Amino acid sequence: MTDPVLSIRNLSIDYVGAEEDFRAVKDVSFDIMPGEFFGLAGESGCGKSTIAFAISRLHRPPALILSGSQIRLAGRDVLALNEEELRSFRWREVAMVFQSAMNSLNPVLTIERQFFDVLRTHTGMSRAQARDRAAELLAMVDISPDRLFSYPHQCSGGMRQRIVIAICLALNPKLLIMDEPTTALDVVVQREILGRIDVLRQQLGFSVLFITHDLALMVQACDRIGIMLEGELVEVNAAQTIYHSPQHAYTRRLWGSMPKLSGQQIGASAAL
Repeated sequence: MTDPVLSIRNLSIDYVGAEEDFRAVKDVSFDIMPGEFFGLAGESGCGKSTIAFAISRLHRPPALILSGSQIRLAGRDVLALNEEELRSFRWREVAMVFQSAMNSLNPVLTIERQFFDVLRTHTGMSRAQARDRAAELLAMVDISPDRLFSYPHQCSGGMRQRIVIAICLALNPKLLIMDEPTTALDVVVQREILGRIDVLRQQLGFSVLFITHDLALMVQACDRIGIMLEGELVEVNAAQTIYHSPQHAYTRRLWGSMPKLSGQQIGASAAL
């Protein structure tokens, strides 16, 4: 039996307040297997991003991971890592693509410089070596190496997101976390980015944790999907099972809330 790349057990996270605490994640457990495309879906505020930040140890006060929680990535106890170990762990073991690429990229540095900063810090590459590696990584996400000397504002939203993905893959991480990576992008660009990620996943062998509230988009990309509701993981199943035969009432309500492109209209307009 293959060991999971990511194993989360009994994860609970509170946001500590002056008068009372709010439990954002409630006793969540799930695994992601090597090479798996795993989705985490649910409405805004259900705890998806809080879990993502906890995996990378990016959470800050007032967020507090409660005792008894376990996060293991490639066999390492993530919650036991010290600051120096975390510095090596991030990018090499796990990398994260955030929602807004413009906020992830430094607006006053060229794309080439931003690749160089990552590669020099973690591998000691020279500027020339880093430039060659950056050109190779851009080609992997279908961007011309000429863009190395562009600034982020000179690239489209879809290009910026693919550049962020390329930077995240620079050190061949075992897990790529994508937290709402296609929000604000049109549907064609969304499919292009997810399609490219899927190809790279199969080529390079990394696993993906894909977080979104867009269940329809997730079903097209993922192998398995977990459904979050008010901090709890209420259902985990194969993507096609989630689509054709959802088990939890909340999952069925999520599908029921999706707008239909055809069928009988309801509401006031139907009565006119």
